[in-house]
Amino acid sequence: MSDVCTAMSLLIKSFSKYAGREGDPHTLSKAELKELLHNELGELLKDTANKGAVDLIFKDLDTNKDNSVDFNEYGRMIFCLTGMCHEYFTGKK
Repeated sequence: MSDVCTAMSLLIKSFSKYAGREGDPHTLSKAELKELLHNELGELLKDTANKGAVDLIFKDLDTNKDNSVDFNEYGRMIFCLTGMCHEYFTGKK
């Protein structure tokens, strides 16, 4: 499997690992998102224990305002984080 496929598989597995713990297996509740951010992205996102920061991230991700984050909304977050990392590592802003 290529590195790209491996990375995509890990992103899908991470979403699936946390989605549905409180209900719908296709979405993340705020608590599920907080747990995912803390456990999977805690080193990258230092403020995952900050309730206000998580509330803001959740609000920004929940673009359809259904009080959950679906895979497409989660994907937009991953894309933005990847873009920020790319800028950091290539020195572009």
